[in-house]
Amino acid sequence: MAYRFLHTADVHLDSPLKTLALRNPELSELLGLATRRAFIRVVDLCLEEQVDALVLAGDLYDGDQTSMKTARFIAEQLRRLHEAGVRTFIIRGNHDALSKITTELVMPETVKVFGASAEAVVIDGAGHSPIAIHGLSFAKPHAPQSLLRHYALPVPDAVNIGIMHTSLGGSEKHDLYAPCSVADLQQSGFRYWALGHIHKRSVIEDPASVIVMPGMPQGRDINEDGPKSVSLVTIRDDRSIVVEERSTAVVQFERLAVDASGATDWKGMIGEVSSGLHKLRASVTAQHLVARVQITGCSDLAWRLRRDLDLVRTELETRGAHIGSLWIDKVQTVCLPPGSVNSRLGAAGELATIMEDEVTRSEGYQQELRAIAEELRAQLPAELREMFGSDEVSFEETLANIARDGSAEVLARLRREKVD
Repeated sequence: MAYRFLHTADVHLDSPLKTLALRNPELSELLGLATRRAFIRVVDLCLEEQVDALVLAGDLYDGDQTSMKTARFIAEQLRRLHEAGVRTFIIRGNHDALSKITTELVMPETVKVFGASAEAVVIDGAGHSPIAIHGLSFAKPHAPQSLLRHYALPVPDAVNIGIMHTSLGGSEKHDLYAPCSVADLQQSGFRYWALGHIHKRSVIEDPASVIVMPGMPQGRDINEDGPKSVSLVTIRDDRSIVVEERSTAVVQFERLAVDASGATDWKGMIGEVSSGLHKLRASVTAQHLVARVQITGCSDLAWRLRRDLDLVRTELETRGAHIGSLWIDKVQTVCLPPGSVNSRLGAAGELATIMEDEVTRSEGYQQELRAIAEELRAQLPAELREMFGSDEVSFEETLANIARDGSAEVLARLRREKVD
């Protein structure tokens, strides 16, 4: 008989909402429960597939949690697995190391939470090859050095599975944690590496090992867009490994770019965007879709689009409700008037040139913009401050985008043109 387990990571249970859609109470409630509902799906999948184990490769929690409601929820779900005879293997990641409830929660006896010293749990073959599961948790929120050297040597004659929370060689939008190379993992003698930390899925297979970063079971905002899933892993009798991706997200975030160049009037433009939303909704299997829409191209409607973007959003929200389970996170436009890139004729063009070349690049403007942004950021809850960027470079990029969008907004409102 094969040995089967479900591998997931980065659940971030009860993570504070980051999306701009917080102003919609109904959507806020949906997203607030999404990580829990996705985790219930993970447990349901374990039971449906009758797996032997659930492997959680770090960041089950989302930091400095104090609510025991989260702890009770976890205990209830792991109890379901316990009663079905499914074992659970957990390591703590960087977010778990911050959580106060990780040390307070009493787990069922079928749950193994690895500590700050590497351990190996050997499961004797009962119709399958012996399985050795190795794990090591973060003792502190930061792990600047590789943890690989702390893992024990592979158990002889067993299929060795390593659970590790690591950034590997580094990834965009992710801090460096317990870095190690793919080559090092491949040469470790472990047959399967169950990784966590990077929220984007990846699978690396070679004859010696299978290295899987499962991504996360549920995205939390538009920066975690795309399908979310877990890995169903089967170790066959011949010790070959099969990895299957299974969808788990209750809510899927997606970006939609629509070229409005072909639209000759307002109704036609709305129709083009609505058609794009219909196609996107049909391609997404998740129960709910949250879309960020960007209107592109060149059109005579460009200035009106910029001025009346709130009306576009309202119209698209209505269309989304009609389509079903489709929510609008934000509507943006980079649509330009025909010829505006090259000619910029007339007073509006002259004003645009002055704003771009003289005003927004001036030291005084930059200082004032930075001061306003820093004041606003300081007033936000800590979990929302990354909206202005996670470091100095992204903060400067955010300010540049604000300046550019602000200039376009001023021009749109000053523009005097007839609209349908």
